[in-house]
Amino acid sequence: METDYGRGAALAAVIGRAFPGARVAEALPLADGRRNSNFKLRLEGIEEPMVLRVYRHDPALCRKELDLIQLLKGSVPVPEVIHAEPHGSDDLPPFVLLRYVEGITFRELRRGGDLEAIAQAARSVGETLAAIHRHTFSKPGWLSVGLEVTAPLLEGANAMPRFVDRCLASANLQARVPAAVCDRVHDLMWSPLPDLEPLENQAQLVHGDFNKRNVLVRESRGRWSVAAVLDWEFAISSTPLTDFGNFLRSERASRPLAEPHFSNGYLHAGGSLPADWRRLARLVDLVALCESLTRDGLPADVEAELVALVQATA
Repeated sequence: METDYGRGAALAAVIGRAFPGARVAEALPLADGRRNSNFKLRLEGIEEPMVLRVYRHDPALCRKELDLIQLLKGSVPVPEVIHAEPHGSDDLPPFVLLRYVEGITFRELRRGGDLEAIAQAARSVGETLAAIHRHTFSKPGWLSVGLEVTAPLLEGANAMPRFVDRCLASANLQARVPAAVCDRVHDLMWSPLPDLEPLENQAQLVHGDFNKRNVLVRESRGRWSVAAVLDWEFAISSTPLTDFGNFLRSERASRPLAEPHFSNGYLHAGGSLPADWRRLARLVDLVALCESLTRDGLPADVEAELVALVQATA
């Protein structure tokens, strides 16, 4: 098992902190982690599997995720923490051991094509998202340790369209997106200013990466529901439409699958949405899409998907 911090000795050291003398029977990499290393572990003598999550980049993210799990447990399905070393130990980076949650991602369920199962799960996802968005902060911005709101997400008035314009000026984005599409994106972002401005002042807990890979679902007693929401490292204080735009990013009006079950579940659980929420959510998501297209070294398949999404929105 390859990791960024060594092989068997480092893994044994991590496990030894939580389970002295325990031996690892099996360690399987979980491929969906974007910035951290995740492994499904089985230990000798312990029947239930667990997940080892190692924070390879920003050590503060471990403490932030622990704070969010503590805030949300009991109201939102989140993994149970078995052991955590948010400051690391010796030569080990910060890590957390989580109880493994049985289930499949919403993406896997969606690909299966069972429309009734998708509808049930999508409604549950909407209800879960409403529970997340009930948590509010004093102002919008980046969340840090202790769930303190630090720097603003974007500065000044008309922050979203101005930020998109900066992205459109990026050499990386211009090399990937046709000029005509860039022009349409600019016009689109600047046309609905009265609608976007109120969103920039919203300060609710937003997952920040609420896609179909980070939502686990499972069937129980004949119904599909959310088993856990994973990977809270990108959580922010912002507009709830950020999560809507992300989750419905690949949803098409000509062939809806999650909708209207997702939004109905959200509203039924006490969430609120503006009248034109779907259009606004796509505009908010366009900010994230454009930012992604400014990055170096995007894999070819990711780049193609992002460009297609921008073109579809524009």
